Amino acid sequence: MRRYHVTTFGCQMNAHDSERIKGMLEELGLGEAAAPEDADVVVFNTCTIREKPDTKLAAYLGDAGARKRAHPDTVIAVGGCYAEAQQERIFSLYPQVDVAFGPGTIAHLGEWLGAGGFGVARGTWGTGEERVFAATLPMHRERTFQAWVQISMGCNSVCSYCIVPAVRGREVSRRPGEVLAEIESLATAGVREVTLLGQNVNSYGRDLGTDFAQLLRAVDAVDGIERIRFTSPHPKDFRANVIEAMAECNAVCEHAHLPLQSGSTRVLKAMRRTYSRERYLALVDEMRAAIPDLALSTDLIVGFPGETEEDFCETLTAVEEVGFDSAFTFVYSPRAGTEAAARTDQVPDDVKRDRIERLVEVVQRVATERNATRVGNVEEVLVEGPSRTDPSFLRGRTRRNMAVNFTGDAPPGDLVNVRIERATSQTLGGVQLAVVRV
Repeated sequence: MRRYHVTTFGCQMNAHDSERIKGMLEELGLGEAAAPEDADVVVFNTCTIREKPDTKLAAYLGDAGARKRAHPDTVIAVGGCYAEAQQERIFSLYPQVDVAFGPGTIAHLGEWLGAGGFGVARGTWGTGEERVFAATLPMHRERTFQAWVQISMGCNSVCSYCIVPAVRGREVSRRPGEVLAEIESLATAGVREVTLLGQNVNSYGRDLGTDFAQLLRAVDAVDGIERIRFTSPHPKDFRANVIEAMAECNAVCEHAHLPLQSGSTRVLKAMRRTYSRERYLALVDEMRAAIPDLALSTDLIVGFPGETEEDFCETLTAVEEVGFDSAFTFVYSPRAGTEAAARTDQVPDDVKRDRIERLVEVVQRVATERNATRVGNVEEVLVEGPSRTDPSFLRGRTRRNMAVNFTGDAPPGDLVNVRIERATSQTLGGVQLAVVRV
């Protein structure tokens, strides 16, 4: 049997797309290899929102090229956002690549590879004009009890630093009947937790005459679904009816990922985020008033062109004021073709490094303080498996999306009560009390 290996970079949407890529390759008769060096078909599902994934991809492709020279029948495919962004020159940059495809053209991968991975047409490219939902493709799920569910693709926002709209296209919503049919099928198969995915989930449905709040309520009514998560929303589209649905739907988890990006209204305007610091903080107040135990995570960028020390300090104070439970922090990385990349007031690298270190320190301190308040609580945890750092412990997540390492004996997929006994900035620790639902 010929074998494949998929390496995934970037966001949850890419993780979802990789599950579909694996499903398609298995439908062609390929088996999964544990490592790229053991595979006949090597696929890289790429991200290009920052410079770091591009650099990592170059290293991975260098290794794959060396294997291909030793084993010429090896097929190398590059998909995802980087492939879409570099479609005009990817084969000249990396002559070892046989097939390249964008996020909306995964459905054609089987044709380009040929049955079983044989007969590949070298230098094949699929255009973004052929976009179809990857959600309709065969699936290889990594966990039987959790699933990603794509509800939209593309983005209509015009953030000045972001290349996603250029590589994933305009926003298109998937029909609610198709989404619900998939979720009902997943529930029948034993899935307990679904995560609804889109570049901007809370603008879902406006092209179909519906909205995200209605979808949340419909998914909440599906028997067998215990937890509903979603990512990523945009603060400008987080409307009152969505907050009401979150508060009233039993399965919707008490967690929201709410990207702030900067605490400075001046910088937010330059980013074209279309909300101010004050509007963001007011939204946080509205959400926490409706959902008192709400956990908030966020994205933060330092070193955006023109960011002053005063602007950066406003980001620090926003972290303190909101009290984020966790944050993904990034150094601004210019992306070719974006408005921000063309600005002449780029922030020096040494200033960026200093600011990211200071920001991480504040983020971790605030998260540690918030997590410490959970000690003594009993939390419902969905068991995911053994701890990555110590297999004598189990690992899982609370409804508030906090990772928990705990002593217990429940299998993956069980919901258990865990008494929280310790906390760090990133995890909770405790002991299992009882199975909630098996």
